[in-house]
Parts: sequence; structure tokens; C-alpha cells
Amino acid sequence: MKTESAEQQLDRFLDAFTPEVADVARKSLAKLRKRLPHAIELVYDNYNALACGFSPNGRASDGVFSIAVYPKYVTLFFLQGVKLPDPDGLLQGAGSAVRHIRMKDETTLDRADVKALMATAMKMAKVPFDDAVTYQLVIKSISAKQRPRRPLPVKAK
Repeated sequence: MKTESAEQQLDRFLDAFTPEVADVARKSLAKLRKRLPHAIELVYDNYNALACGFSPNGRASDGVFSIAVYPKYVTLFFLQGVKLPDPDGLLQGAGSAVRHIRMKDETTLDRADVKALMATAMKMAKVPFDDAVTYQLVIKSISAKQRPRRPLPVKAK
């Protein structure tokens, strides 16, 4: 039996979503990998969502960004976002650490205001990205039970 590479596993996880959502996720992840060439990408195929975090050292607790894929949309998370200055009021969330931006599509990552927030988040990160680290993709967990990855059909009244 051939074992799947981490890339093949992630591709299979993304295939569970609608083609439109999977396309936004794939393009967003490609942009983040290009922007963060020294990150360790940590993948969690969780109950609620598929989460791909970007950490400077492979520790989830030191992660700076993540992309979460839900049945109807993709979200960019700032994992240390609570202290992030947000003059334009882009960040959503009220938790004790994380803030997020729901992405219209992958071009959200190209907006000047989002790029500025990301640059600030990297400067403020508790552990900086290290140029000596080579990008790596790591599948961290796969939940046995998961919510449907595609929107449920709307029932006619």
C-alpha cells in the first residue's frame, strides 16, 4: 500500500469542499506559502473546519496566521491578533487571542490593508520567522467525526 504525502492528503481534504471553496482555499494557501517561505504549515482536519496554520517553528502555539476552510467560505486568521492595531476595523472576533477576516476570495490577501496587517502581525509575532527554516507541510490531526464539508441542501417549504 502506498502512503500519501502530506501534499496529497491536504489535496484530498480540500477535494471534500465545493469546487468554488476549494479553489479559493488552494489559491489562498499558494499565496501564503509564497509570502511565508520559512513557515512550517500545520494542517488540522478538524470537526468544524480544515485549518492550515503557518508557524515559525512548527509549534501551533507560536503560529501567526491560518486559513480555515468552511463549507461556504474561507477565513484568514491572525492567531496573535488581539494586540494587532486595526485602524481600518478589518479584524473580526472577540476572543482572548485570535482575530479574523472572512475572505471574499484569494484576492483579499493582495489588498494593501490586509498586507499591512499581515506585515504588522509578523513584526509583532512572539516568535519571528527564521530565514534558516525551510518550508514544510505537516498533517497534525484528522478528526474522526466532521461536519459536512459542503453546504447542506436547502429544503423546499
